Amino acid sequence: MKLIDFDGLFDEKLTVYMEENKNKYTEKQWEDVIPRLYKKFGDTYVAKVKCTPKQYYAKMTDEELAQTLALHLKEDVPVPEFLCNEIESRGNVETLLPLLLSGDTQTVSYAVNLILDDERAYDAYFSLLISEDTDGDIRDDIADIFKLHADKISARCLQAYQDGIAKEYMLEILSRVKERNDGIFDILLSEFAAADENTPMRASYLAAYGDDRALPALLARIEDRSIGFVEFQELKYAIEALGGEYTEPRDFTADKDYLAIEAAASRGFSEEEEIKS
Repeated sequence: MKLIDFDGLFDEKLTVYMEENKNKYTEKQWEDVIPRLYKKFGDTYVAKVKCTPKQYYAKMTDEELAQTLALHLKEDVPVPEFLCNEIESRGNVETLLPLLLSGDTQTVSYAVNLILDDERAYDAYFSLLISEDTDGDIRDDIADIFKLHADKISARCLQAYQDGIAKEYMLEILSRVKERNDGIFDILLSEFAAADENTPMRASYLAAYGDDRALPALLARIEDRSIGFVEFQELKYAIEALGGEYTEPRDFTADKDYLAIEAAASRGFSEEEEIKS
């Protein structure tokens, strides 16, 4: 299969156009003009392929589209937006599933972003999520998808957690389950109680789960005078998210995180004042 570098062809035309119109637009205006030109290029006849870029991909089968995408990535040829748009418009996830198993980070990432939250990919997604060999960004993207549909994946996540597999990801997803489950609540509360440096994250899981039975544990922890500013803030947020309240004044002027945040805020304020002046 011969690849067509449509983005390269567009860049050639753009270079000529920009030279001919170099005094017509400001740098900021070019940021709006170039995307419009690219979109227009999709409907422009290209003699090399005897059709427009959009028509070129519209003629392909679903399998050919998936193969073309994989080949673009393998040979490091820029992936045209027209190719991705055509794949998305078909909605044929089955042809993209093999790309999730390619073992190539860039290919898997493209496939995830094209498939998104289609349930037909959940098996492959879960395999990627629990594998430590999977790129961290891809695991994060999959976890974000599963958090939106946590109830559908909760049984698998519970089993993986109990097996000690990808526990932090499992906790993150389980905290988004909507259907009340004492088993999940007990896990989240137990993990919070056992947390040390992970206390802010574990508190956020309790906040996300939304069960106010966690309030006594959160209120007890926030009373600990040894906790730092970041941990205090996350605990306070979790308490308020569950309908509780904590108003006792606390002094964090000696806390390094508090000082860093205050310094950053002060710099931002100074820069804003300078801009206004």
